[in-house]
Amino acid sequence: MTAAPAAMRDAFGAALLGLAPACPDMVVLDADVASSTRTAAFGKAYPERFFNVGVAEANMTDIAAGLATCGLRPVVSTFGLFLSLKCADQVRNIIAYNNLPVVLAGGYAGFSDSYDGASHQAILDISIMRAMPNMTVVVPADTVELKQALEQALAHDGPTYLRICRNPTPVLFEGAPPLVVGRIRKIRDGRHLTIAVAGVPTFMAMEAAERLAATGIETDLLEVSTVKPIDADALAASARKTGRVLTVEEHTVFGGLGGAVAEAVSASCAAVIERLGIADRFGESGDYMALLAKYGISPAAIEARARALVARSNP
Repeated sequence: MTAAPAAMRDAFGAALLGLAPACPDMVVLDADVASSTRTAAFGKAYPERFFNVGVAEANMTDIAAGLATCGLRPVVSTFGLFLSLKCADQVRNIIAYNNLPVVLAGGYAGFSDSYDGASHQAILDISIMRAMPNMTVVVPADTVELKQALEQALAHDGPTYLRICRNPTPVLFEGAPPLVVGRIRKIRDGRHLTIAVAGVPTFMAMEAAERLAATGIETDLLEVSTVKPIDADALAASARKTGRVLTVEEHTVFGGLGGAVAEAVSASCAAVIERLGIADRFGESGDYMALLAKYGISPAAIEARARALVARSNP
């Protein structure tokens, strides 16, 4: 973990520019939020490959599908809430149904559009996108993984939803083995408890695991950057070893990482599974990290849930 946090949206904008020469078929579409999503620099450098469609997200999605049928590699960029809700019909019927190679870059995801409140916070986008047939869903934990995920998504012959945080967060994996779409990254090895985490809360789970280890609770810590297709074999192997699984996500507990992990583990072995995420409620306006803590996503909350799970369960 580096000392200086960095924002995924900045890394996204830089990655588009960096990949442009080697990927001449890549085009970028934005819904009049280019300064926020950081696609503006790409538009300035490659105006013939950039399309600002205005506040018409669903139309933008259809345009991207059409461009994909012509052999191009479209990257659709807007806020995650709009991609998963305003564009759901178009994503399902045009992009996913035809298995088109479109990258859906959902910015400002989770609580990271914090001061705009519930109307802009994407806390159910993963559950919607992973329900789409043919859709790959990737939730990077930091700027390093964001760049790697984008490059792999552009090479994938099918649609990918890429979840992007707005705010600066810790850089965790500089110099580490690269993210591989479809594979779990094992961060720690332990026998008492499996913690499966995706996205920004990864740094919190790492801190919680350190605290747990200090008192003798060893955690099998798994970073699940690809929620779909999920690495069922790695999850099952860990669950068989520990018998206890705690999932951690910046998303509703309905249908997101927790649901995906429960589906995968229950199909192959018996384990006690608990989900830590956003309960059945909307968000509110406020500071990003303060909101995460208020809604139960923090190192202390993860540690407490893990201790309670180990104390009460006897696999």
